[in-house]
Parts: sequence; C-alpha cells; structure tokens
Amino acid sequence: MTVALMWEARAADGRGAELLDWTRRQDLDPAPVRRETFRAPQDRVLVITWWDAAHDAEVPELPAPPAELISRPVHRWRFEQVPAGPQG
Repeated sequence: MTVALMWEARAADGRGAELLDWTRRQDLDPAPVRRETFRAPQDRVLVITWWDAAHDAEVPELPAPPAELISRPVHRWRFEQVPAGPQG
C-alpha cells in the first residue's frame, strides 16, 4: 500500500524564500519512496512524501519550522492511494 503525507506551511511576511530553503534542508530517515516540494502564492510551501506503508504506519514526518518563519501552524494530511477505477 502507498500512503502520501502532505505538509503545508505559510511563511511569515517576507520569509518565503527562507521557509522554502529550510524545508528543502530537512532530511527524513529513512528516506521516502518519493518526495516533491512545491511553492504557491502567499509564500506557501507544500511537501508531499510517498511511503510504501499502511495509512497508519509510523514514518518520518517533516518537523514544524522555527516559529519566526511561519505565519500559522503547519497543516498535515495523510492520504491512502486508491487503485485506478474505470475512469483512470
């Protein structure tokens, strides 16, 4: 089974580049099967990691950034992969 973890944070005013840099420096041990990092307007950073694990498995997660880099608490979600149906 594949589980995807989504981690999303919004930077404090003017700190988007720092938050993105901080996020990219965070190592996970063990490493996920796949990891992608995205940015969006309003200095938001999104990281999705994929794991060959059950939905409730304990896998490493990105920590919360230093408080001065963010404007609100980090949002986290877990998603379980669904087999393709008739529509793909």
